[in-house]
Amino acid sequence: MIELGVNIDHVATLRQARATWEPDPVWAAVEAHLGGANGITVHLREDRRHIRDEDVRRLKEATQVKLNLEMASTDEMVDIACRIRPQMAMLVPEGRQEITTEGGLDVAGQEARLAEVVARLKAEGILASVFIDAETHQVEAAARIGAQVCELHTGPYAHAFHAEGRDPEAPAVRRELERLRQAGAFIVQQKMRFNAGHALNYYNARPVARLPGVRELHIGHAIVSRAVFIGLRAAVREMKNLLNDTREAVA
Repeated sequence: MIELGVNIDHVATLRQARATWEPDPVWAAVEAHLGGANGITVHLREDRRHIRDEDVRRLKEATQVKLNLEMASTDEMVDIACRIRPQMAMLVPEGRQEITTEGGLDVAGQEARLAEVVARLKAEGILASVFIDAETHQVEAAARIGAQVCELHTGPYAHAFHAEGRDPEAPAVRRELERLRQAGAFIVQQKMRFNAGHALNYYNARPVARLPGVRELHIGHAIVSRAVFIGLRAAVREMKNLLNDTREAVA
């Protein structure tokens, strides 16, 4: 069964719009869990634009499912992760001006530094993950630094899916899916976990969920957006059922 990690960053974005305490990301995590989420993902950014340090601490204490902390590989963030000890920490690139993460981490270009970070996370019992583009040399670099999980950046696929009128059979969409399939197979071959995420929604997630070997999909904005109309628990349940139905059909 494929697992669903729900990113609740944008619950905190709504809270920050009024600089108050609601909606509470911890409450959102509980609702997501009740809707069937297997994990909760948050990105503690350098500028604290949505999730804050106290949110991560409270989430670790209160949530009954896996907590995945997205973070840059800075000393500050590594210190925070080692102190709070989420179940998984995913290293991502981070730009102050970006609206959301714009691409995969260049593991191959900074192996020495990232190997130190991964070793420190693993020493604390934290599963070390990297968010990368679907490129063989990045998978190879992830294996060399000791990463246990590779999450493939599905943004290029999602953008092609939208540009091609949501046609999963369009050549551009099939090309991006094939890149994900090949990179995913190589991740599994390298004895790492294959996860995927970014810009996935209720229309484009099925083909990714069908990829051989994929363990988790991490989805946030689409679920939080639907939750505005039907509630977070129901929105998570819809996505979880969609993924489960997809996997059963493949089996």
